[in-house]
Amino acid sequence: MKIAILTCKKLPDLNPEDQKIIPALAKYNIEAKAVIWSDKTINWSDFDYLIFRNTWDYFEKETEFNIWLNQIEKLGIKTLDPIEVIKQNIHKFYLREMEKQRVLILPTVFIDKTDNLNLAELIPSHWEKAVIKPAFSAGSYLTEVFEVLHTQEINEKYKGIASEKELLLQEFMPQIQTLGETSFIFFNKKFSHAVNKKPVDGDFRVQSLFGGKYNLVQPSQELIEKAQKIVHTFPENLLYARVDGIVINDVLYLMEIECIEPDLYFNLSEGSLERFVAAIVELIS
Repeated sequence: MKIAILTCKKLPDLNPEDQKIIPALAKYNIEAKAVIWSDKTINWSDFDYLIFRNTWDYFEKETEFNIWLNQIEKLGIKTLDPIEVIKQNIHKFYLREMEKQRVLILPTVFIDKTDNLNLAELIPSHWEKAVIKPAFSAGSYLTEVFEVLHTQEINEKYKGIASEKELLLQEFMPQIQTLGETSFIFFNKKFSHAVNKKPVDGDFRVQSLFGGKYNLVQPSQELIEKAQKIVHTFPENLLYARVDGIVINDVLYLMEIECIEPDLYFNLSEGSLERFVAAIVELIS
């Protein structure tokens, strides 16, 4: 059994936590290696499975990545998570489908590509602050928080982007700065652990790159079940899913469900790497 653990040029050997997957799989006689998804010299048919982990530049190479996904699909190579899930998950308009399935998401306006962006017409009158970002993005890429009073300024800034990319416009929830964002991590659709992430004072970005602080937390069983229901909206098998949301008065507001390349915080939860590897073995056996 040969597995490619997918990464990008920025991290040719994977990040330190994901590097541990390779010797852990070797204990099951599974040969795994880090492979850059955009490497044109790779014969993908050499691998039995591809596992998406550190493909952290896909949103910067949108066209190239979509072409590559289609190539992998045509070759019939199995991927974890499944290729159809990856294709859906890279574009955040999947949140609209989640909402149709009665998943509680942050108040969101979905903006199709347009040469006539008019945010003033789209922002609900009761919003005070909003977040705008491309639907095909990650890691706060081209993301801005703005006061509704400054809508015209943001409109000018995003006019060109709107002609090339679909956008999400979301109500800014100030609780992100105090309560933070909570990530519920599932392996093979079973709950593993949860992490709370808080931004530094005055910021809204929870990523560690911007100084965000992470802590292992133990959510209530009720909250775990709410996150579990979101995971179960996928009929496909999932090696991993990370449900990111804001918990306000025990209500979980979904921000996104990451099924492509999220940090899984192996370093914060004892035994989580072993649970992850066991899930791989279960799914490929």
